[in-house]
Amino acid sequence: MKKIEAIIKPFKLDEVKDALHEIGLQGITVTEAKGFGRQRGHTELYRGAEYVVDFLPKVKIEIVLEESQVERAVEAIQQAAETGRIGDGKIFITSVEEVIRIRTGERGIDAI
Repeated sequence: MKKIEAIIKPFKLDEVKDALHEIGLQGITVTEAKGFGRQRGHTELYRGAEYVVDFLPKVKIEIVLEESQVERAVEAIQQAAETGRIGDGKIFITSVEEVIRIRTGERGIDAI
């Protein structure tokens, strides 16, 4: 089993969710996040005063899935989340040792 964590721009969430649904993935966890990469934030103007926005709004999507589905899920996220501009985000893939469904006690793939 693998866990995919994707950090994307918030306005791309619906497109990514739809793309994942199209390939048959059902369960995702979404968290609002703030951060920056190479772009290091930006300056904005508010009531005539300039200020620096260090942390930009992002959305973090987490999915646990079978290893055989990883490549399709990554492609779906990449295609749906890409704008071609700086700050499109990152995708992290890690191994998951065990999954346990709390309600039934199912383990492994059955718990996903």
